[in-house]
Amino acid sequence: MTDRDTAAGSGPDDALLYAYAVARDADLPEGELPGVAGAAREPVRAVRQQGLVVLVGSVPAAEFDQAPLRERLEDLGWLERVARGHQRVVDAAAARACVLPLRLATVYRDERGLRRMLAAGRSELDATLDRLDGRAEWAVKVWTGPGRPAADGPLPRGSGGSGRDYLARRGAERRAREEDRLRAEEAVAHIHAALLTLAEEARLHPPRDARLSGRPGRNLLNAAYLVRRERTRAFRSAAGAFADRRDGLRVELSGPWAPYSFVAPRETP
Repeated sequence: MTDRDTAAGSGPDDALLYAYAVARDADLPEGELPGVAGAAREPVRAVRQQGLVVLVGSVPAAEFDQAPLRERLEDLGWLERVARGHQRVVDAAAARACVLPLRLATVYRDERGLRRMLAAGRSELDATLDRLDGRAEWAVKVWTGPGRPAADGPLPRGSGGSGRDYLARRGAERRAREEDRLRAEEAVAHIHAALLTLAEEARLHPPRDARLSGRPGRNLLNAAYLVRRERTRAFRSAAGAFADRRDGLRVELSGPWAPYSFVAPRETP
């Protein structure tokens, strides 16, 4: 997560430059983002190079240099605070311009490293800004409702019925669960296909762990869609219509976000 060539070797009392996002120079003419605090609650300013700008903040090397950062990445509370600060800066910049979010905890030793990054990647950065300009990321998640009760335990005493009856009931339960699964997967494929007609690109992320999300059911779709600004209303309307389903699926829409999922070009087979 760090830029090893530029961050390595900083002393514990030095400050490093945390890089948040890249944009076109003309789109962010301000020298700073007033009132926006970064990952270490630091002010955010702009470093400019050849028509591009990168938003940075000075952060303590004691937290963000390679060795301490490796340790702190195991601290979920610290990591959440940094991630929130990172998103806070990116969202504030994205409200003003098309921005390319950088990876969490991308740090440099000094401005020379930042300028080298901008100069070396200028062609690719320009092309990516062209591809993403006027577009935003929307996230859609589809969840199942609570599952059917399991029928795998032994028959309680005095419940009556034979072992054959029990096995028949258990088989019927399993077939019903499989039918539910197939119907849900078919519905999710329909939702994704319909939303894709209103988006330019999509990224399918791994399903969310329901135990971590605190939500009942299973995450069947965890997708990001790149949507042109002029198609935002149609996309939101379509996603909202799916949210009113009566088949037990829950459809969640969030956005607009900076295009986190689309900075890297889509891989072609």
